[in-house]
Amino acid sequence: MKKHILGISFVLVATFISFISVAKAEEFHWGFKPSRNGETVEIGEPLESMLSKYGALYKGNEEKKIVYLTFDNGYENGYTESILNTLRKENAPATFFLTGHYLTSATDLVKTMIKDGHIIGNHSYGHPNMARLSANEMVKEWQQFDNKLNELTGVKRTYYARPPEGIFNEQVLKVGNEAGYRHMFWSIAFKDWLKDERRGAQYAYDALMGQLHPGAIILMHTVAQDNAEALPKFIKDAKAQGYTFGSLDDLVLENEKISPY
Repeated sequence: MKKHILGISFVLVATFISFISVAKAEEFHWGFKPSRNGETVEIGEPLESMLSKYGALYKGNEEKKIVYLTFDNGYENGYTESILNTLRKENAPATFFLTGHYLTSATDLVKTMIKDGHIIGNHSYGHPNMARLSANEMVKEWQQFDNKLNELTGVKRTYYARPPEGIFNEQVLKVGNEAGYRHMFWSIAFKDWLKDERRGAQYAYDALMGQLHPGAIILMHTVAQDNAEALPKFIKDAKAQGYTFGSLDDLVLENEKISPY
């Protein structure tokens, strides 16, 4: 989606997490040096300690060839059904971080995600800069999404949150925890959110395989035809290299040995 341009483009060029002072609070833009040759992504301090303090995750066990598929859905562009078909065929779980707009405009697809056993994540209701909201406004964004999700699908609530554009601060993580949400970031991403910009399936495949590393949380956008076309070959070839696909619930259990619920 267009609002992702600023935040996610930073992911592609940043070699570290930077921050700016906004409204007397630090504002972090998620970014990292992309993995190469199977190396684990590292974000360094002080972010490592901050995320650990609030149980936020961006990768799994670097000693295990398990990866976690996540998708951000702000609006539907006609390719999510193909992605769901691939995940079903390959028996690969995923988490879909949705906005309120997606819930209301693509309800049938959301119901299919749930029916297929995928996790619904909370990408906020209106896709604001969460770091610039008050604590009450943050909670309202998450709970408004959950209320609409419950109304449309019967799912009570979400437990995993992802900030729009990857912009956050410590308050977002803290308030999220207090409201029952664990933040999930990512360690693989690439420019894939422009619906009218085709680079081809090979581009998406190469971006995924080139950054593949043990424990990776993969971020993709369902608006991209390139992703839908590349996903079957990527999953098959990752499996051929010994990788398996886990869910974010699996990742939390691996980290804490307790249920996230």
